[in-house]
Amino acid sequence: MSPDQPSPPDVLAEPTHPLLRLAGISHAHGRTPALHDVDLEVGAGTAVAVTGASGSGKSTLLHVAAGLLAPDAGTVELLGHDLAALDDAERAQLRRRDVGIVLQYGQLVPDLPLLDGVALPLLLDGAALGPAREASRAALAGVGLSAAEDAVPAELSGGQAQLAAVARALVAQPHLVLADEPVASLDPAGAALALDLLWGVVARGGALVLVTHDNVLAARCDREVRLAHGGVQHDLDLR
Repeated sequence: MSPDQPSPPDVLAEPTHPLLRLAGISHAHGRTPALHDVDLEVGAGTAVAVTGASGSGKSTLLHVAAGLLAPDAGTVELLGHDLAALDDAERAQLRRRDVGIVLQYGQLVPDLPLLDGVALPLLLDGAALGPAREASRAALAGVGLSAAEDAVPAELSGGQAQLAAVARALVAQPHLVLADEPVASLDPAGAALALDLLWGVVARGGALVLVTHDNVLAARCDREVRLAHGGVQHDLDLR
């Protein structure tokens, strides 16, 4: 971040401070409304399931929370920063250092071997190649993909690509993970492995926001935020 940009508060040392706060978020894709006046706070040590029917705004909400999509109205605070006050480079740096993102279908860089693709957040943040690859190698081992580190994404199955996306999201040990249907393409064993790793972020005091259609998976979370027609239908404490 620029020298003038304040450092984020130590949110992990202040469990009452939200890692993510959305206030009055509205957004439309062209003439199609996607979100309307959505409020959401996610504190440290919390897993939040975002549920709802297809087209209810779940993926749009995740993209807005990550700063990948600017809302038409409302405020996004990520790790104590108002995203609207940051430029594109500063938002990207904040994501690389403190936010892990798992999008649907993996979305790996097609031309990079898996080892470097998973290391990419560290490399873009200035890490030396050797240490970044070692961290990537450990992350890939954690999802059972050590043997595939030289493969490019086209050589992976859908499930392997999804596990690699989880490894990439976790390689920088983020404070917050935003995951969009992260286990939808995985078999039961792969899903259990990925979910244990994602919940590890929560166990060490971070937070997880999980978009899912799976009621069993949603019930594992601390809260369920259900969207309907772009608005919050309910926000339930499940603990």
